[in-house]
Order: sequence, then C-alpha cells, then structure tokens
Amino acid sequence: MTTFVDRVELHAAAGNGGHGCASVHREKFKPLGGPDGGNGGRGGDVILTVDQSVTTLLDYHHSPHRKATNGKPGEGGNRSGKEGQDLVLPVPDGTVVLDGAGNVLADLVGHGTSFVAAQGGRGGLGNAALASARRKAPGFALLGEPGDLQDIVLELKTVADVALVGYPSAGKSSLISVLSAAKPKIADYPFTTLVPNLGVVTAGSTVYTIADVPGLIPGASQGRGLGLEFLRHVERCSVLVHVLDTATLESDRDPVSDLDIIEAELREYGGLGDRPRIVVLNKIDVPDGRDLAEMVRPDLESRGYRVFEVSAVAHTGLRELSFALADLVGRARAAKPEEEATRIVIRPKAVDDAGFTVTREEIGGEPLFRVRGEKPERWVRQTDFNNDEAVGYLADRLNRLGVEEELMKAGARSGDGVAIGAEDNAVVFDWEPSVMAGAEMLGRRGEDHRLEEARPAAQRRRDRQAEKDEAAQEFEGFEPF
Repeated sequence: MTTFVDRVELHAAAGNGGHGCASVHREKFKPLGGPDGGNGGRGGDVILTVDQSVTTLLDYHHSPHRKATNGKPGEGGNRSGKEGQDLVLPVPDGTVVLDGAGNVLADLVGHGTSFVAAQGGRGGLGNAALASARRKAPGFALLGEPGDLQDIVLELKTVADVALVGYPSAGKSSLISVLSAAKPKIADYPFTTLVPNLGVVTAGSTVYTIADVPGLIPGASQGRGLGLEFLRHVERCSVLVHVLDTATLESDRDPVSDLDIIEAELREYGGLGDRPRIVVLNKIDVPDGRDLAEMVRPDLESRGYRVFEVSAVAHTGLRELSFALADLVGRARAAKPEEEATRIVIRPKAVDDAGFTVTREEIGGEPLFRVRGEKPERWVRQTDFNNDEAVGYLADRLNRLGVEEELMKAGARSGDGVAIGAEDNAVVFDWEPSVMAGAEMLGRRGEDHRLEEARPAAQRRRDRQAEKDEAAQEFEGFEPF
C-alpha cells in the first residue's frame, strides 16, 4: 500500500486570546489603589511552512485536526497573560493552499516559505489599560477574541523541471532510474508506479530534477485510471517528455496513436500547451522495437518533435537525451522573469471610509438594521454582556465611531432591531437613540464607583468639573434630536 498522499483537507484552529483582568490594587492603608488588571495573551497562529525534508501530506491525512494553544488570561498587579504558542506545520515544497470553494490562498514554493492558515485571537485589555482621564477606574475588562477556524485543502504539485508522461509500462520508471539515482519500483505489469518519483540529473554544468508521473490512459482527464489524480504534478514542469513504448504487446497500440491520446488528455486537462515537448522512443533493445522506432520516427519529426531512440536496459541514447533536456531546462530558466525584491505596499484608507456599513433588511415585515465592519464586530466579541459597565463602554465606542449617526441616516427609529455581525453570529438588540441632556451625562459609563467614593470630596469636585469642561468642548454645537 502506498504511503504517498498529495491532497488532504486540513481543519486548522488558531488559539483563543486570553481575557483581560479587572482588578483593583489593594494594600495596607490603601484598599482602593487604582485599577491594575493585566492584558490577556494573544492566541497562537497556525502556520504552514515549506520543509525540504517533507515529501508527502500523509501526516495530515491521518491527523487533519490541528490546533494552536490559547493565550493565558491577565492577572492583577499589571501582569499580562502569556501568549499562545504558534503551531508550525511543515509541508512539502510545491504545496498549494485552497479554501473550500477551490480558490487559491497561497502557493508555497521554496524552502522556508510560510503562510498563516489561521490567525490567533487578540488578547483582551485589562482594566488598567482601559483607564483614562474620563474613566479612571473601569470595573470591567475586555474578553479575548476567539481564534480563526479554517477548513482548507492542501494540494501538492511536484516541483520538477522535467516530467515523463506516457502509458503505463512505457518504461518511465526504468528511464528515471538510469538517468538519476532514483530507485522507483519497476515491474512488467501496468500501473507499477503509484506515486510520482523524483530524480536529480546532472548533465555537464546543468543540474535539474525529473519526475516520473504515474501512467496515463484514455479518459485520464475525466478520472479514469490514476491520471487525473497525478496530472497536477505536471503543471510545474518546464519540459514534457513523451515516453513511447515501441515494444508493446497490445495489438491495438502503436507509438503514434499513444502520443495522440496522451496529447488529447493533456489538452483536456488544460494549461500545458506552452511546454516544450520531446519524444522518447523507448525499448529499442528489442529487435521489433528498433524496427518500429525507425518506422515512426519520420512521422513524429514531421510534426515538429525532437525524437530520441533510447533503451533504458541497454543504456542506449541516454547521454544525448540528458543533454538535450538540460538545454531545454536552461532555456526555460533563462526565460523566467527575475524575481522582484520584496516590496511593501501601502494602501491608505479612503478619506470617506467609515470602517463599517449599515444596511436595512426586512425580517418578518419588521425592519432590521445590520452593522458590518471589522471594528464593531471585534468590539462586540470583546464585550462581556453580563457587565453593565462593559456594555456602556461598548455603546460609547460605537457612538464615537459614528454608528448611531449612520443608523439615524438609514431611517432607524426607537425600538427598531439592530444586528451587529453576520447572520449566523450576530448580536441583536432594540435600538434606543442616546439623548444628550448635558455635559454631566457624558463619560460616566464604564467606571468603578468604589474608587469615586474613596477620593477626597474636593478632588472629586475638581475631576467632575474637568470632565464637564472636556465634554462641553467636544460636543460644542451639537443639537439634540
């Protein structure tokens, strides 16, 4: 049974962020010394990294569920929680990452190339980090965000310069075994090769890799035989070599018809029309094979193919073939555009980008206003709705972002439903517009009143007056509605 796996579905779960801590500093003669809750730690990422020592996706076939560690919650005394450890998953060179719909997310080529498959959640802020001049003693902390849950597909496409294609038992495995140091399985029955074999060939100063792709048959591009399963391994190759059997025992086959059938399957698969081709007439050590090779060679050359007569058993014609392949590989490498240095692309936000959208929907004949945006949805995930101060802090943040103003522009009225987030994971509430009755009502939400009582009366009066002046200046010219 083969142990080669080149396509798997991976369920990647990043670590959750740790919750922030709501704590008040206490010591002798100073029972309420101020907020000192630390921040939660970030959750670990799930990262795919190319490792040259890995050649198959077998590990993920047996264990498709992978999870990074969670961040630790914050603690009192301004102690932040420990960050979760990233989970680094080694993958073979040439691995393509796709989402569930088949869209390519990343093409991992080259040792060390990485891709973050699932992002760890942010840690929640502790009440020490939430304190401000207006909110001196928050009695709450933010929750850590959950890590990403991603279902992705890993697909391996062999990274090789030359691909040997042809019917089963055409001699591809024998050819790669004599051109390189590879030792594939060789036998006199069809479909001996069940996995792509790779070999390294040295021809003069050129070193290139050659892949032996499992045998193709008519209908391979539609799934017959093993062709469709392994045709993806041909995509990265720069040169295609048709290995044709000149000593086949099947009466209905000959090298020319075999070539036509394989070319039809490659066209049906698509994307390989620009690859240079070479035709190898194999098994000329058999008397009938040499005669047949001499008969069909003029026909193949008239089609524009370079033809080589070889024998993997007798080692005939191999040197000429290896140098011809080296020449084509060298040309293909020279024709590739030089890789540009890594550039940092800065995409500033548009001046009119509010960072969120408000859309009106109809649910059962009743209006529902849906708010979507990175910030509002993240803030909702971080809010502990069992804490009134935390809910008030969320309301303040949404108001400062302009959500309330946009709801009014969209026609929302008191009592209408408002949903923040996607349909399957939204927080829904009845909207009540804020009523500004004076500066003294601003900035008082999300504060621990225990510390307010502990301050001297004169200090409390000065702080309240400063808050009134700050709020009045901020909302100067505001007209109540």
